[in-house]
Amino acid sequence: MIADTTTQAPELDISHWFNTPTTLNLDMLRGRVVFIHAFQMLCPACVSHGLPQTQRVQRLFRDTDLQVIGLHTVFEHHAAMGPEALKAFIHEYRLTFPIGIDAASPDAAIPRTMHRYGMRGTPTTVIIGRDGTVRHHRFGIEDDLLVGAWLANAIAEPLPTTRQELPACSTDGCAIPDESLRRLETGIR
Repeated sequence: MIADTTTQAPELDISHWFNTPTTLNLDMLRGRVVFIHAFQMLCPACVSHGLPQTQRVQRLFRDTDLQVIGLHTVFEHHAAMGPEALKAFIHEYRLTFPIGIDAASPDAAIPRTMHRYGMRGTPTTVIIGRDGTVRHHRFGIEDDLLVGAWLANAIAEPLPTTRQELPACSTDGCAIPDESLRRLETGIR
């Protein structure tokens, strides 16, 4: 499981998207907080708690730059939870956030994104900070107040800087400062 806040979030591997006109990826979302809810249609805790919570997150944080993503990650009962069944499920439960189907792994029962994140099952909550690092990763049901606190903290973080400004640096590159260059030329350390 990804646990520390210095770990870059692995890219999503999605075979099909619902509720979005474009393919989403974490690189294009850098600078925004991302809330991922991993679920299965046949997971009782997902249906009774996780998905309603995710809908509330979508609704309550709609005026922020938070990106909510549902990740349908099937590791059992594959035949019963295909894309057409998921499409009907999304319609019946009136899910409004983008939902991606985790790409199947040809050599394992665990889908690719689930494996990359070290998820133990569903529901799983992942919050990715503006800098692309995993801020929170938890398997199981979580209290709304805790999720709200994690999201509020992540949203309050400043936008990441793209590069550190250093003396003698410009968009063309970084020149060796004159004093250091003189030392290199004369062999003085």
